[in-house]
Amino acid sequence: MARVAFVSCVCVVVAVLSGCSLVPDYRRPDTPAPTQWSTRSPTDLAAAVPVTSGWWHVYRDSTLDALISRALAHSDTLASAIATVDAARANAEKAGALRYPIVTLDGSVARGHAPASDSSSLRQSVFAQASYEADFWGGNAASAHAADALTRASEFDRDVVALTLTASVADTYFQVLSLRRRVALANAISADAQQLLQLVMAQRAAGVATELQVQQQRNALAAFQAQVPILEQQRDQSVHLLAMLVGTVPAEFAVPDGSLETMAIPDVRRDLPATILEMRPDIRAEEMRLEAANENIGVARAAFLPNVTLTAQGGTGSRALAQFLQNPLGSLAASIVAPVFDGGALAGQLKLSHAEFERNAADYRQTVVAAFQDVEDALTVADDQRRAERSDIEAAEAANHAASLARAEYEAGTVDFLTVLDAQRTRYQADDAREQTRLARLQASVGIFRAFGGGVVTELVFDGRLDKVKENAGLAFG
Repeated sequence: MARVAFVSCVCVVVAVLSGCSLVPDYRRPDTPAPTQWSTRSPTDLAAAVPVTSGWWHVYRDSTLDALISRALAHSDTLASAIATVDAARANAEKAGALRYPIVTLDGSVARGHAPASDSSSLRQSVFAQASYEADFWGGNAASAHAADALTRASEFDRDVVALTLTASVADTYFQVLSLRRRVALANAISADAQQLLQLVMAQRAAGVATELQVQQQRNALAAFQAQVPILEQQRDQSVHLLAMLVGTVPAEFAVPDGSLETMAIPDVRRDLPATILEMRPDIRAEEMRLEAANENIGVARAAFLPNVTLTAQGGTGSRALAQFLQNPLGSLAASIVAPVFDGGALAGQLKLSHAEFERNAADYRQTVVAAFQDVEDALTVADDQRRAERSDIEAAEAANHAASLARAEYEAGTVDFLTVLDAQRTRYQADDAREQTRLARLQASVGIFRAFGGGVVTELVFDGRLDKVKENAGLAFG
C-alpha cells in the first residue's frame, strides 16, 4: 500500500508539473520595416501581375513551361533538398518519441540438466516493462519542438532551391533565345557587309572606288564575322547550362526555336515591404532556425534539474506450462536522477545555446536586410531597363533607316564611303543593343518574382517526396 501511495503521489506531481517549460518567450527580432519601396510602380496596381505560384506561366511560352516542369521533376539539386526534408522529419519523429512511454516485452524458455540426479527442468517466462521519463521541466517537449522547427527550416530551404532553380531556368532560356537572335543579326550584317564589299570591288575595277575603300570594307566585314563565333560560343554554353538545370546532358538536349520579341513581359505587382517577412522562404527558414535555438535554451535549462523516471514491470513464469499463468509477478518503481557535479558541462551547454540563439538572431536580421536590398535592386533594374528598351528601340529604328539611306546615297555618289561604314557599324550595334536590352527586361521581371519569394507556399508545393514532385511537375508551386 505504501508503494502504491508513493507512485500515486508521483503521478499527481507529474500531472501538475508536466505543463512547466523553461523555454524563453519567443519574440521575432526587430528589423527595418519601411512602409514603401523607394521606387514607385510605373503601372496601375490593378493592371500588375501578382506574385503567385507558377509565376512563369505569365510569359505565355509553352517551351518555358515545359523546361521548368522538367527541371522540377529531374533536378538532382532539388532531389537532394527534398531528401534533406525527409531526414529532418525523421529526426523530428525520433525527438518526439521521448514524450511517450517505452514498452518492451521479454520472453524466455530455459532447460536445465542436473547430472547428479540425471534430471532436467524446463522454465518459461514472459515479462513486459514500461518506462516513462516525466517531463517535469519541458526539456523533452522543447527538444521535440526544436526538431519540428528545424524541419520547417529545411522545408523553406527546399523552397529556396526550387525558386532559384525555376528562376535560373527562365533566365538561361531567355539568354539562349537572345543569343540565337544576336548570332542571326551578326550573320545578317556580315552578309550585308559582304555584298557591299563586292560592290566596292566592282567600283574599284571601274575606277570609281579606291583600294583604301576596299580594304576598309574588308576590315569591317572581318570585324562583323569575328563576332559570330564569340556569340555562338556563348549560345552553346547557355544551352549546356540549361541542359544541366533540367537534369540532362547537352548531347541529349535541344531548345526549340522561339523569340523574345513576341514574349509577354509582365508588370509585377509590388507588394508592401512588410509582406517580405512572410513571402520569402529564406527569411522563413532563418526564423525557424531561430525558434529552434530558442527551444534549445529550454532544453539546456532543464538539464540542470532532476529527472524522474517511472518504471512498471509485470509478467509470469513457471516450470510447468499448465501452471504458466498461476504465478504472476509485478513491480512499480520511480527513480530520481539529479546532476551534482559535471565539471561545468551543463553551464557550458547553456552558454552555447544562448550564443547560438544570438547568432541565429543576427543571421535573421541580416537575411531580412539583404532581402529588402534584393527587392529594391530588382525594382530599380526593372524600371531602368524599361526606359532603356524604349530608347534602344528608337535608336535601332533610326540606325536601320540611316544605314539604308547611306548605302543608297553612296551608290548614287552623294556621300563618301566612310559615311556608309559608320552607318553599318551603328546599325549593327543598335540592333545588338536592342536585343540585349530585351533580354535584360525579361530577366529583370524574373528577378522581381524571385525577390518577392516566387509565391511559394510550402504546404502546397511538395510533400517532401521526389515522386510527388515528378507527378505534379506541370503544376509545381500550385
